[in-house]
Amino acid sequence: MSSRIPAAPTLRQFLVRQRVLGLYRRILRTVRRIPDPADRGYVKEWARREFRTNKETSDEITVRMMISQGERQLQELEWALKLAKS
Repeated sequence: MSSRIPAAPTLRQFLVRQRVLGLYRRILRTVRRIPDPADRGYVKEWARREFRTNKETSDEITVRMMISQGERQLQELEWALKLAKS
């Protein structure tokens, strides 16, 4: 039985991973502000499913594109929550 130690990520890979985790955390924090429990649960599960589905993506350009798309969707959610509060 071989117990290979996985290769350490490059600095670039590490920074991209940190950016992905930061986005995920910001999304979950924002989801907590959704007033309706049913909507909150739906959006939370949707976000988790999206991150799980794309977990194995390794192409850096694709990952950066997905991060940008996620940040835009987060901004839209924050904007909608702000409008709902008004």
